[in-house]
Amino acid sequence: MELSLLNLILVLLAAWLGGNLATRLGYPSVLGELIAGILLGPPLLGLLEPNAATTVLAQVGVLLMMLYVGLEINFSDVKRASWPGFLAAIGGFIVPAVMGYALSHTFGFDFIASLFIGMAMGVTALVVKSRILLELNILDTRISHVMMVGSLITDTLCLIIFAGILSLSEVGSLNVAEIALILLRVIAFFVVTWFVGLRIVPRLYAWLHSRNYNGRTFNATLILLIAFLFAEAAELVGLHGVIGTFLAGLYLREAIASRKLSHDMTGLVKDVSLGFLAPIYFVTAGFQVSFGVFREDLALLLLLIAAAVVGKVIGTALFYLPSGFGWREGVVIGAGMNGRGVVEIIIANIGLQAGIINQEVFSILVFMAIITTAMTPTTLQWGINWLKRRNELVRSGGRDGVVIVGAGPVARVLAKELSSSNPVTLIDANETNCQEAEKLGLAVVRGNALNSDILSSAKIEEAGTLITLTPNPQVNVMIAQRARELFLVPDLRIHLTEKGDKELTEIIKELNAKPLFANPVNILERDEKLLANEVQAVSQTIEQTDVETGLVLPLLVVRGQVKKLFSSQDLEPGDR
Repeated sequence: MELSLLNLILVLLAAWLGGNLATRLGYPSVLGELIAGILLGPPLLGLLEPNAATTVLAQVGVLLMMLYVGLEINFSDVKRASWPGFLAAIGGFIVPAVMGYALSHTFGFDFIASLFIGMAMGVTALVVKSRILLELNILDTRISHVMMVGSLITDTLCLIIFAGILSLSEVGSLNVAEIALILLRVIAFFVVTWFVGLRIVPRLYAWLHSRNYNGRTFNATLILLIAFLFAEAAELVGLHGVIGTFLAGLYLREAIASRKLSHDMTGLVKDVSLGFLAPIYFVTAGFQVSFGVFREDLALLLLLIAAAVVGKVIGTALFYLPSGFGWREGVVIGAGMNGRGVVEIIIANIGLQAGIINQEVFSILVFMAIITTAMTPTTLQWGINWLKRRNELVRSGGRDGVVIVGAGPVARVLAKELSSSNPVTLIDANETNCQEAEKLGLAVVRGNALNSDILSSAKIEEAGTLITLTPNPQVNVMIAQRARELFLVPDLRIHLTEKGDKELTEIIKELNAKPLFANPVNILERDEKLLANEVQAVSQTIEQTDVETGLVLPLLVVRGQVKKLFSSQDLEPGDR
């Protein structure tokens, strides 16, 4: 096997151009990479050709891709929306899967192939969910957490069923003894990996941490070794290695006690997989698509895509009814979970290589993934606007906590007021500030908020709002960036001291954050005036929404029984 550097360069260039174009148009980069492979590869223009070297790199890429998927899953999301998320996942999986199986069987496919097609139709694109939710500014909504949990449960369920289908395909017929043996092997695999992942790996990391083995290179190598060992274990029992690396990612995220190290390792795996190897996989996957389906299997293609969309939306909405949150919310969640994306393409490709499906079915599943994933941002935006018009978009989604970085006098006043309706935690490295806050009965964490473990100690995973109130605007922005990247905090309020810093303004815009105060404020001066009793608290009822703040420092707005942070863009007559 000889590596053709020119071919590798062309494949990477095609992936880079296609992925960037898709991203600029508001779609996941994987769609652009896949379409680049279809257009430039054998299906259409024939400018790119597969070879053994790119195939090997692609296989490593998909293993690392599923490792990244596992590392990205946060089990705290499950706790926040476990029941409605479970309902959405089951409905969004069962209904399209049953419809897909029935249609496939009607068109003459055998039991295993029909089962595989139905399972593939139940998939939800977990990897791109958080990005879409962030861009639509709905990370702090109930439907956001339900979709994240639903995607997690659906994709995990699909991979387990996929493991069973792969095992059944080995037998080829309903031989009870052989099926029982395969089932025992699969059960043994899950039990052993569960024990190793939850018992041995955390102790290994704790032991290494106690001996200061915290270097990036050392841990990167260790994570890859663990992931590939899990992949090899999966292969040994007749499953595909992606199931092993996926499980390894799940366990490694929980095992690595240091949030910063976990974030660094996740970022490293993401860069290597999504930035280099996985694009090769998706471009070369496009090579295997056949346009013949539009001529020979057009009816099946259209029926399966229609069943996938309708089944996902209707199934989610129906099964979501017991949550008590209404059918309209269920419809929007179904629309948001409709995109198949990465996971469907991966399992379709593996199914093709294993001989479970043919090239025509593979092509149908790829086109289904492209169309449903491309639909998701538009249909979800429509659904969000629909709920907003009906005043049914529920914010907070369980993340009702507030974390305030800085425990000076102004921060303590703000925390005391907000704590009457929300859990509030202050973070400050200044011992005097912490002591004064504790005298007021406020929860305080001593330390540097740039340390992700300190943020975690302040229960930022449960926070819907982060307020950065240090005197240093650069530090405030850095803390906000870390909170968004590591903990997906939806509402970021950043204190600035002066206007005109274009770089900070641009970062704040990219974060979709808001300035804490209506105008730049010297917080140290305000703190000193508070300490010297040179200020007083005033309350004013708003008669018109155009408010001149002048020398006043607006902190809060009271609307009915609800207290929230002041925003000049969100005032109504009658607010206090």
